Amino acid sequence: MQFRLPVPSVLTRVPLASNYYAAVTMVLLALSPYLILTTVTSLAMPVLMEALGATRFELQLAMGMSNAGYAFGAVATADLIQRISRRAVYLMAEAGFILGTVLVLSAQGVEQFTAGVILQGGFTGMLLVASLPPLILRHGIDRLPVTAAVVSVGFFGMVTAGPLVGGLVGSYDGWRWLYTSVGVLAAVGLSIGALTFEGNVPLAPGARFDWLAIPLAFGASFLPFFGVAWLTRGNWTDTEFLVPVFAGLAIGVILVVAQYHTRGALMPVRPIANTLPVSGTITAMVVGASFTTLLELSETYLLRMSLFTPVKTGLLLTPMIIGVIVASVLFKGRLTTQWTPVLALSGILGIVVGAAMLLGVSRSNADVLIPIAMVFLGYGAGAGVTPGLFLAGFSVSSTQLGPTFALVELLRSEAAFLIGPVLVHLALTEGSTFADGFQLSVAITLVLTVLGVLLVLGIWTAGGARLRRPDLEGWATGRSTAFHSPAIAARLRSG
Repeated sequence: MQFRLPVPSVLTRVPLASNYYAAVTMVLLALSPYLILTTVTSLAMPVLMEALGATRFELQLAMGMSNAGYAFGAVATADLIQRISRRAVYLMAEAGFILGTVLVLSAQGVEQFTAGVILQGGFTGMLLVASLPPLILRHGIDRLPVTAAVVSVGFFGMVTAGPLVGGLVGSYDGWRWLYTSVGVLAAVGLSIGALTFEGNVPLAPGARFDWLAIPLAFGASFLPFFGVAWLTRGNWTDTEFLVPVFAGLAIGVILVVAQYHTRGALMPVRPIANTLPVSGTITAMVVGASFTTLLELSETYLLRMSLFTPVKTGLLLTPMIIGVIVASVLFKGRLTTQWTPVLALSGILGIVVGAAMLLGVSRSNADVLIPIAMVFLGYGAGAGVTPGLFLAGFSVSSTQLGPTFALVELLRSEAAFLIGPVLVHLALTEGSTFADGFQLSVAITLVLTVLGVLLVLGIWTAGGARLRRPDLEGWATGRSTAFHSPAIAARLRSG
């Protein structure tokens, strides 16, 4: 028997509304093009610099602002869908992504390219929150394991394909062909979405714009990403680095605290402030940051120390997809059981193994050891981030799934795209050679990841969390949350 969340009165009847496979295709086409691009730029950097007459800092800034746009777009959409139907938001965002792609394709200079990639990032964040919850909620819990596996592959399978694509562009040019393909995929996604995405009555048509959360989310997204990009041309002590990073992080803390204490807050900080969702969110943040950092460090090592071409570098990183697929298959089989938290923890442990292997990398073994380490990193990403996302989503009412995803993605993006560039800069500037800096940055990443494991285990222990099968039927019908998680430190409080 299928259980579905009660859906508000449908305003727009579309021919493929009940077609699960069309809905899956729509979501993958909405998210995958941009996710591939997030890991393309490093290996395609020289080609883009020459074509656009850009400096490395200008391109790093463009991609940093694009990632910030992704994080902010997710939060902004959590506000929009209260007043506007998800269908309208989806169609607008997909059209906006196409517009951004056209700007990139027609760019003759870095300014227009930057504007285009920021639009691509922002509208993809919107597409995530607009399209993913309906796919999860409207097709029955019997399909939820397959959906979860598809989401995992869609998230990190595409990310792991980026280095190979970037390597091809970096070795053979053709970057405009890449963005042309991205635009075509988005246009197909828009067409399928128009035939698949149902309209709905907005959740709160009379709701006002959130003048607290949205400006804070904007500052928390764009300020620190600018500061980190500055390291490409500056130093740790520069005001242009220190002020934006610390101001942005402070604004992020204010945002989370304010949402916790606000009644009817845009993002459900208070509902997920208990053992399982907090551990899931921390897992997603730790894995996202460690994965991104180690991937960038490995790319740089292969290019600088092994002197491999971009395309060979991309090929050596491609085994990540094997780990992602293994993790996705395991997630499919564990989603409806009590083992999802354990799978999420295994994702962090996968990163630990991959990082430990990278400590042994040298010029003589890089082409063997790095691909093996990539398998573990891919597993860590697939087993850590998506299960962590679902741990948070299952711990709130299904009606709050979109805002919950927005919150977790904001926090994960902050961790992933701040720590990575900082540690890569450390590797490039510390030590007598890049090999020394590489070892230092990998070691720091490994220590941070191990601390993440200990933190998650500590939260579980202090909360007295027990492994229990999620109540997906109650969650899908809106009667309850799937996980009935103990409060933070519940065992210590009761003792």
